[in-house]
Amino acid sequence: MVDKSNFTPPGITTTAANQAQKAMGDRPTTTTNEPNFRDGESQLTLQWYGNKDVRVKESGVPAITEPTDVIVKVTGTTVCGSDLHLYHKEIMQLQRGDILGHEWMGIVDEVGSAITNVKKGDRVVASFQIACGTCKFCKEGLSSMCDKTNSSSVQEKLYGKPFAGLFGYSHFAGGFAGGQAEWVRCPYGDTNLLKIPDSVPDEKALYLSDIIPTSYHSTVCADVKEGKSVAIWGAGPIGLLAAKWCKLAKASRVIVIDNVPERLALARDTIGTDVINFDEEKDVVSAIYKLEPDGVDCGIDAAAFRYTKGILHTVQRAVGLETDSSEIVNEALRAVRKFGTISLVADYAALTNQFLIGALMEKGITLRGTGQAPVQKYWHELLEKIESGEFDPTIILSHRFSIEEFSELYEAFDKKEMGIMKTFVQTKFSGPPAPGTPPLSSLRAKDVKPSAVV
Repeated sequence: MVDKSNFTPPGITTTAANQAQKAMGDRPTTTTNEPNFRDGESQLTLQWYGNKDVRVKESGVPAITEPTDVIVKVTGTTVCGSDLHLYHKEIMQLQRGDILGHEWMGIVDEVGSAITNVKKGDRVVASFQIACGTCKFCKEGLSSMCDKTNSSSVQEKLYGKPFAGLFGYSHFAGGFAGGQAEWVRCPYGDTNLLKIPDSVPDEKALYLSDIIPTSYHSTVCADVKEGKSVAIWGAGPIGLLAAKWCKLAKASRVIVIDNVPERLALARDTIGTDVINFDEEKDVVSAIYKLEPDGVDCGIDAAAFRYTKGILHTVQRAVGLETDSSEIVNEALRAVRKFGTISLVADYAALTNQFLIGALMEKGITLRGTGQAPVQKYWHELLEKIESGEFDPTIILSHRFSIEEFSELYEAFDKKEMGIMKTFVQTKFSGPPAPGTPPLSSLRAKDVKPSAVV
């Protein structure tokens, strides 16, 4: 018998975390992460096997396991910047053979007996989190903080309380199979699936699973409003879509900070922001103050903890003295005006050193972790904006690939090669590319079509 009240996980490596989970046992949940499977059917899935080791392999096809389940044939999926944390083995409780992918959509193939909102044949997009729909947090519209779907006792011990289970994001996030696959079992399908009208193509609907509501949520948490100035660290899909939301909110100035020229060009020329290339401007804070002498009203950290600039944090992360770098947060604390607001939408995971706590207190800054975005809180409103044409997420859609090439895609995406930024990954159930979206490319055949966003 383990005394859970005094149990401290022995380190934060994947191996240690898995051992700690085994010792403590699973948290109680109201759904299972171990589905039944259809007899004699197989599918292609993208599975994790170690650091920089992901493989497309055959797996069983999930079956209805609980009355609230829905089985979906995947017509669109993708790889996310936060998936690179898994690729680099930076998230705890990964296990060999885990099926990855938290952004996916498709066609309903089978429904459980308790499902009422969707039926076979409906086009749907899934939220990346798995919410029960009935707990206290779900009733408050905070689906990403569902109390009933994450079995990770390690996360509960580390954070005090865990967030909701997530699709394809390790056993630290509940151990559910993800959407980089041809079929997915969606628990609580009435809560976690949104029907998509025929007027919205897959290439737009897919991103309602995560990056559209997440980027919007980051601006809400940063208190972005008309007339305010904003600095955004990170010109990946989240940062760029956040910049677009800021412009739609009529922010007085939006500054995007990154070092990838193609992404900065998109921010400047397509979205209409100011840009700072930190390879050219070594003192980002001074560059911001040249544009905004009082500092920016709002800061959004969309860059993620794994990107270090200086030797100090690079070494500390390498030898395990910290998991997350505080460099970007510290830049934001220095660059945001007194009594300004910063939202952390980048996936920080655990511990950091040299955090500039003095600036946080003395400048009266509100530093807010966004949490995983409560997708269901926003997605009806955001779907309307997409359907009306007010918001077009395909401004960051750069390429289209096939599920068979997921391993190669992870490697190229990690290296930021060939202008790959946000992709649409098709399966055997996908239709042809929608007009105005990228054609199919092939990394294996070295036939990568020019990026649509460069």
